[in-house]
Amino acid sequence: MNKDKFLHSIFLSITFCFMVAGVVSAQEQTPSPSDDDVNEIAGQMYCPVCENIPLDVCDTPACAQWRDLIREKLAAGWTEDQIKDYFVLQYGDRVLAEPPRRGLNWLVYILPVAFFLGGVYILFRVFRRMRPKAGDSTFDGGTDVHQDPYENRVEEALRERRK
Repeated sequence: MNKDKFLHSIFLSITFCFMVAGVVSAQEQTPSPSDDDVNEIAGQMYCPVCENIPLDVCDTPACAQWRDLIREKLAAGWTEDQIKDYFVLQYGDRVLAEPPRRGLNWLVYILPVAFFLGGVYILFRVFRRMRPKAGDSTFDGGTDVHQDPYENRVEEALRERRK
């Protein structure tokens, strides 16, 4: 009977070791996100404390805390969009480097194109008006009745010289 208890305790010990090894291997630590991963997301955001400075290059303590928070969220398995949504919920759309394409923010994308096309149209009209007309006497070699008499004499002298 002593031998049976011994084998039973060895069997339980081995089973326990395998169970512990299984739990430990199932809880493998995920690697900590690199600075590049954090800066990739931080570069797409602005700190509300600093005016127009991306989060990845700002040296304020608030920005450092935000980058640490981004690192924690990445380590927890959050996606880039989830992290941005979290910061937008906390601080508003102003934290995003690129405004979301909804509501009046569409104007940011539409107005530059509209102004460019309007400018091209205006230049087209101006250049079209500057083009000489078919009956314009100053360009077709004809004489203009409103021309200065001195210019008429110079033109006459040039014509005689060419002959």
